[in-house]
Amino acid sequence: MITYRYVALDYTGKMKEGLTSAACETDVLGWLREQGCTPVSVDVIDSGVKTRWRIPLLQRVRASELAAVFWQLTTMVDGGITIAEGLEAISEDIENARLENILRRLLARIERGGTFSDGMAEFPKVFNKLTCSLIMAGETGGNIAEAFKRVAEFYTNRDKLARKVKKATAYPAFVVGFIVFIVIMIMTLVIPRFRDIFAEIGAGQLPAFTRSFMAGYDLLVNNSYYVIGSILLVIVVTVLAYRRIPTVHYMFSALALRLPLFGKLFKQAFIATFCRTMSNLLRGGVPVLEVFDILCEMTSNDIMRAALSRTRTDIVGGAGIHLSMAGTRFFPNMVIKMVRAGEDSGSLWKLLDRTADYYEEKVDALIAMMTSLLEPILIIIVGVIVLAVVVALYLPIFSLSDIAK
Repeated sequence: MITYRYVALDYTGKMKEGLTSAACETDVLGWLREQGCTPVSVDVIDSGVKTRWRIPLLQRVRASELAAVFWQLTTMVDGGITIAEGLEAISEDIENARLENILRRLLARIERGGTFSDGMAEFPKVFNKLTCSLIMAGETGGNIAEAFKRVAEFYTNRDKLARKVKKATAYPAFVVGFIVFIVIMIMTLVIPRFRDIFAEIGAGQLPAFTRSFMAGYDLLVNNSYYVIGSILLVIVVTVLAYRRIPTVHYMFSALALRLPLFGKLFKQAFIATFCRTMSNLLRGGVPVLEVFDILCEMTSNDIMRAALSRTRTDIVGGAGIHLSMAGTRFFPNMVIKMVRAGEDSGSLWKLLDRTADYYEEKVDALIAMMTSLLEPILIIIVGVIVLAVVVALYLPIFSLSDIAK
């Protein structure tokens, strides 16, 4: 759409000026005549052509961006604007070129008579099965605005939870990287200068701790290419094995849940996502069996997928949801009790929503505890490394008087 500034005379002969959007100047002129106005001038203000250099294939669609799109669609549809008009308006101002391209293709499909959910299904890497199911349920039930709202809430909550988990893992990763940086700087700038001093003193006169330290340093420096190559090889082999060998993938999935603190964090974050997602799907009218099919696709952890798959199998066999979940021995007792209460009262999605709130609060508390524990531990690790280097390098200097004797 192009933005035009128009000047026209109304039926009383009064000058009228304003802005409007249209596909071309002819549409503006026709619209003015329909309003009973005589056009005087029509000028282009914004052609709608974006001049920013962007490469769609290199851009990733984030959950926060999808949440913003669906919140806007919710507001527009509630305000009486059609989905096609809403998509056109959103795509004009969006920053992500890849998402803009997807929205325009969705718009083209809708204009050809297709449905929104069918268009979303063409982009499974952007819109997951949960999103498509909620939109399809909204289209079938005739309440698409409510479906947009549920999808927006889902992406908003997922983005919040992902940020929390990243916050918990970012600090240790930063400190580990900082430790590696310190060690590299010491090995390249500090230790070589002290080697000249130690050469004058004589290796045989150095303290045992310093000799051991320098022997380890020489071993790393003389075999640095082999060490770096071995590390890279191990990383590549591990990644390939994780992706292609089911046994290795299962082993890492189990290991992730057994890590101190982090394993508990990952499990609680999954439980919060499980409860919130199941609540949204049930509230949207999605069948229970399809709910568990969707949930299985939302995690890559084999332990979690196996628990969801077994739950679904037991439900097909005639067991209740809470009994099927209890049989996996994976879900916490509180979640099972809340599901049982929801089944008995007929308000399962409401109780699952409250359970999700509870586990999100537990995730917040666990992250706060992890930060308070990891900070002093990592500081101690950095201090021990620096202390070992200082003692190894300065111990011979402190004992120069003894060496001279």
